[in-house]
Amino acid sequence: MLEIVVKGVECYDEAKNEFISTKDTTLCLEHSLLSLAKWESKWHKPFLNNDNKTQEEILDYVRCMTITRNVDPSVYAAMTINQIEQVKAYIEDPMTATWFNDKNQPKRRQKAITAEIIYYWMVALQIPFECEKWHLNRLLTLVRVCNIENAPKKKMKKGDIYKQNAALNAERLARSKSGG
Repeated sequence: MLEIVVKGVECYDEAKNEFISTKDTTLCLEHSLLSLAKWESKWHKPFLNNDNKTQEEILDYVRCMTITRNVDPSVYAAMTINQIEQVKAYIEDPMTATWFNDKNQPKRRQKAITAEIIYYWMVALQIPFECEKWHLNRLLTLVRVCNIENAPKKKMKKGDIYKQNAALNAERLARSKSGG
């Protein structure tokens, strides 16, 4: 969870022709499948693509991430650029010690990943729904680990087996200092 304190401000709302003031507010934020689903249900497009988001879309995602109750909507407009950067860094944080060696993996064109796709993966992999509250990157890492662990093991070709056995036999002979 990320906590950000947004300082109270006083500003003029030209549309309403009035001054608006906000109090110091602590926002508790969670980048989770729940926040992703809320945002996508409003904007009707995938959040996890590489398209640039508008300022309005970014602030709305912060609103969807907010687990603090009864936050004045004008608080989000009072967030600083530094606070938005903190939120972006939190979103990009892997939140896990697991890493993958992708150097040898071919780059595949990826389809859009939406909240419903992730929920499907959770159902298919029997991941409990309480994980929808986890940091999203941690949940996606769990999905990837489950896929790797459940994948059928690749069989070696006969020629590769013969080469491996020959190398093992040569190593054993060298260790035992025997001629065979």
